[in-house]
Amino acid sequence: MKLTPPPTPSLSQKIGAGRGAADPIRLSPLSQNWERSLSRSLASGEGERAIHAVTERSPPMSSQNHLTIPMDWESLDLSGLHGVLMVIGAMDSGKSTFARYLFGRLQRQEGSGRVAFLDGDPGQASLGPPATLTVSMMLPEGGAFPAGDDVCRYFIGSNSPRGHFLPMLVGAARLAQAAFDKGARLLVHDTSGFIDPAAGALALKRGEIELLQPTLLFTLQRQQELEPLLLPLRRSQRTRLVVIQPAPAVQARGLAARRGHRQESFSRYFRESLRLEVDWSRLAVWPSPRFSLNRLVAFEDRLGFTLGLGIVVGIDRPRTSVTLQTPLASLEGVSALRVGDLALDPQTFLEAKI
Repeated sequence: MKLTPPPTPSLSQKIGAGRGAADPIRLSPLSQNWERSLSRSLASGEGERAIHAVTERSPPMSSQNHLTIPMDWESLDLSGLHGVLMVIGAMDSGKSTFARYLFGRLQRQEGSGRVAFLDGDPGQASLGPPATLTVSMMLPEGGAFPAGDDVCRYFIGSNSPRGHFLPMLVGAARLAQAAFDKGARLLVHDTSGFIDPAAGALALKRGEIELLQPTLLFTLQRQQELEPLLLPLRRSQRTRLVVIQPAPAVQARGLAARRGHRQESFSRYFRESLRLEVDWSRLAVWPSPRFSLNRLVAFEDRLGFTLGLGIVVGIDRPRTSVTLQTPLASLEGVSALRVGDLALDPQTFLEAKI
């Protein structure tokens, strides 16, 4: 699948010739005239020395919307960008904070409806319930999940990419194309913090890069945890790397805090739910009608996008009937059910792998 954002001038025209397509731009605190000197250096094709001329002092900071923003983030020249801007980093690297900051700046620059945000982390989702990916043209305040015609979701079936690489890749590509079809010319893709090489995470990241073909790849790493991925990218010249310094104020969250976040998100999503009895013989069921109590299920439209989630609370196999606790009011627009690999207690919203 080739993503087709509206054409705009190429990035190389904006940041200067004389550099390989994958040469990394390493952003770090320089002097107070950092932005002016960097712009001159890039325009003259001599930017590599200036970009890597870092200092030893802590990054200067500024405050915006109650968040402490490093000054080197604010010095980014974001003019003339187009297509997919992918953000990669480990858990607790400030990846999502930077992605939201990037979206906010681009939205102010480009205007409403021209920039989309792809929440690509099914474990710590911010724009939808866990186990889903969401693309939206807006980021609501107060943690509310966006809704409406400018929002699309895709069900992964689990709170982790592990064992679900194919739906992760298909979902990201489908959602990105949906955003471009709705008129976006820029897409900020906040990827998951799953980077464990032993679990195949780097293969997933390479797949996302190959499939979405980002114009820019923003990377945040505290040490060298992403180097096995970044080194071949630098040499292949398939995308342009921008190395971002993590925000020093980012607080590490343990596994208990992450589980708590998912529990709260599920609780909020199912707060006003009801029970729907569904005859599954009248719908497509993916991959098969392997319903079990408390299993998480997605309601899908004819395009494969998620209309809502449900928790199995009753099964009558002789009648091919399943009862689902869901915030959906009806089956209008539903053409398929997708059965997940996660169990969810409908009272406490505690999760368990199946």
